[in-house]
Amino acid sequence: MTEAPFHFRPINLGRWLTWGGYAFALIVAPLVFSSSLSQTLLSQMGIAIIACLAYNILLGQGGMLSFGHAVYSGLGGFLAIHALNKVGDGSLHLPVSLVPLVGGLAGLFFAALFGFVTTRKSGTTFAMITLGIGELVYSMSLMLPEFFGGEAGVTSNRVVPPATLGVSFGPQIQVYYLIALYCFICTGLMFAFTRTPLGRMLNAVRDNPERVAFIGYDTQRVRWFAFMISGLFAGIAGGLAAINFELATAEVVGAQRSGAYLLFTFLGGSAAFFGPIIGGVLMVLATVVLSELTKAWLLYLGLAFMLMVMYAPAGVAGLILVNLRLAAFGKLKPLLPGYLALLAAGAIAFTGASAMVEMLYHLQLNQALGPVMTFGGVSLDAKGAPAWAGAALLFVAGAAAFEIARRRFRVRWDAAQHDIERELKRREAA
Repeated sequence: MTEAPFHFRPINLGRWLTWGGYAFALIVAPLVFSSSLSQTLLSQMGIAIIACLAYNILLGQGGMLSFGHAVYSGLGGFLAIHALNKVGDGSLHLPVSLVPLVGGLAGLFFAALFGFVTTRKSGTTFAMITLGIGELVYSMSLMLPEFFGGEAGVTSNRVVPPATLGVSFGPQIQVYYLIALYCFICTGLMFAFTRTPLGRMLNAVRDNPERVAFIGYDTQRVRWFAFMISGLFAGIAGGLAAINFELATAEVVGAQRSGAYLLFTFLGGSAAFFGPIIGGVLMVLATVVLSELTKAWLLYLGLAFMLMVMYAPAGVAGLILVNLRLAAFGKLKPLLPGYLALLAAGAIAFTGASAMVEMLYHLQLNQALGPVMTFGGVSLDAKGAPAWAGAALLFVAGAAAFEIARRRFRVRWDAAQHDIERELKRREAA
């Protein structure tokens, strides 16, 4: 009798460093950005990361474009906040730290219910059905005030005595670390899902559903299972939001929230697993920070989305990956001057364009304050010709310089890509 040979499996150092760095960033982030505002933003980023990763199970992994995924995070949030209220009045004995799981179970239930209908179709039909269900649930949120709380929503209090091990979830830092813990665990579980046979089959259904059906798999069932898993994690995100804000309103199940999941998951990069993590961070920076800096933030966001669709459809993650590929072959350094030229020209053009946008918004929305406004520390007369002429000149000069830099950069870029392909062929031949 011979013994089975022992196979040594080396440690995947890169994976350990990646996940260790991710955990380290979650732990030290509130220590570096220690203000109450920063901790609030970081908490929202953690929630948005889970929600965008959950949505990307549909969009990126399964190729399912959903226009109503806020239904599952929102309903999970409502069930979680009702559970939190029952914990507060003593009718439900459950630690506050486990309340997000109530939201997750709610998201799973409604995803199983609605997903059984929506996943029977694919493509455009699937997208339209999800949009209809989203609008249906949003209408119900205003028609059933007993559950949804009407326009005021449902409020709660996350501080439920007695505190466990001194953790009352009153200070924001304690709420952040709860969200960070859930964020890390959910990210790991969703990454593990992409490596399971079901996750691989979901990719196959996305790429070639006819072949999957031909070899005997039920494509509708694969999409349905993935839909339920996505709803589970979306519900957890909704439960964490209920604890963080102590409020759930009709807005959390609305089309605007669903659109935000789609928009920022795409901007982050749906093709790469870490893309939605970038998208979740961008989501909070845009909706919370950028919206406070300018009233035209939706215009800037729409322009950014349009430019990404036209020139970088793989999102921010795609840009990172393609430049890592260039660096791996030693082709990134020669392109750095081109990047700097594009950045400088783009900044000049953006300054001129944004100055004109801000002056226009000022004239439309702030007429009572007079024509003089401050832009980038400079006083501009929104009704004066010099300000408009200067802004237009900056825009035209920057756009012209950007186009010249872009054409030169494209030549160097194509040459670098050609060299990389030639090197790959040489390695294959060797």
